[in-house]
Amino acid sequence: MIFPYGVISVIFFAALGTHASYNNTMSLPKTMRAIGLYKYLPITDVNSLIDLEVNLPSYSKSDVLVEVKATSVNPIDTKQRAPKPNVEATPRILGWDGAGVVVAKGDEANLFNVGDEVFFTGDLRRSGSYAQYMAVDQILVGPKPKKLTFEQAAAMPLTSLTAFESLYDRLQLSEKDKGKSLLVINSAGGVGSVATQVGKILGMKVIGTASRTETQNFTREFGADLVLNHTKDLVPQLKENGYEGGVDYILVNYDPAPYWDTLMTVIKPQGKICLIVDTSTPLDLRPLKDKSLTLVSEMMFTRLKYNTEDKMRQHQLLKEVSRLLDEGKLKCTLTKTMSPINAANLREAHRIIERQKMVGKLVLSKFT
Repeated sequence: MIFPYGVISVIFFAALGTHASYNNTMSLPKTMRAIGLYKYLPITDVNSLIDLEVNLPSYSKSDVLVEVKATSVNPIDTKQRAPKPNVEATPRILGWDGAGVVVAKGDEANLFNVGDEVFFTGDLRRSGSYAQYMAVDQILVGPKPKKLTFEQAAAMPLTSLTAFESLYDRLQLSEKDKGKSLLVINSAGGVGSVATQVGKILGMKVIGTASRTETQNFTREFGADLVLNHTKDLVPQLKENGYEGGVDYILVNYDPAPYWDTLMTVIKPQGKICLIVDTSTPLDLRPLKDKSLTLVSEMMFTRLKYNTEDKMRQHQLLKEVSRLLDEGKLKCTLTKTMSPINAANLREAHRIIERQKMVGKLVLSKFT
């Protein structure tokens, strides 16, 4: 059972850190294959992501070293890779969403053992999962769902953490909200499709938005009670479907700027809105006061970045996600798999994500 919150750069030198504590019978290579970048280039440039041979990452006392079996590709990856004037002295490896096997760990990493199958997110300040091995703080790791393949498991950590934190910790939803309404803007994406399911687990009326037949069907498949077309005015669509008085909560999985006036109109007095995407233009916050609205933001990397006292919450949430997936209460959102993990395939994956037509999650597996 999940309870709302309150109840409860890249380093390539030194193959293994001084805090190593690992199974000596497991032979680890000194180098690994990885896909990274030196310059931030358009994805059409062959040098935007390149094949590399680098040393294994070092890991700290609270880290686990994971042999990556599958890595997911997310919009955050494309945003981090997007053109900018920076040039890296050592290659930057992206990817903060994957699944694999623990092959070594630091002295204070006590949540997992060598040989454990896990799924994980990551830290934007460190190298990621576009590599054969990834060092990651154990709080960003959960037990891999036993009933899922590595590919299926790799699709879930980042989007699930974002969705669970958004609904439970930011909007503070719980079983007390059974029967209330949750509007999920862009419900066919990775976060939206998980959030839709969480809303239904809580017994809420979930309203998704999608524009194409395939995305509308996908949203219904993951439990939405009603699906609206977000390329058209949402206000009359809500009224036509019995929501003349508005909705109780809104999760916005897209640039909020084009929706801002609509959000201010359809949210009920004293309602709550959560944003997970940066706004493209400044927003007028004055309408919030009239309805006494709550506006919150979610960034999955906040707890680790600022070393918050509740950072262990993320490990707890990943354990809960794993349990719900194994029990069939949460469905995997994987829709596309590519193999092997190499620069060419990752460039294609980034192109797909940047077209903003992806439904569900995209995962790459296997180094060959």
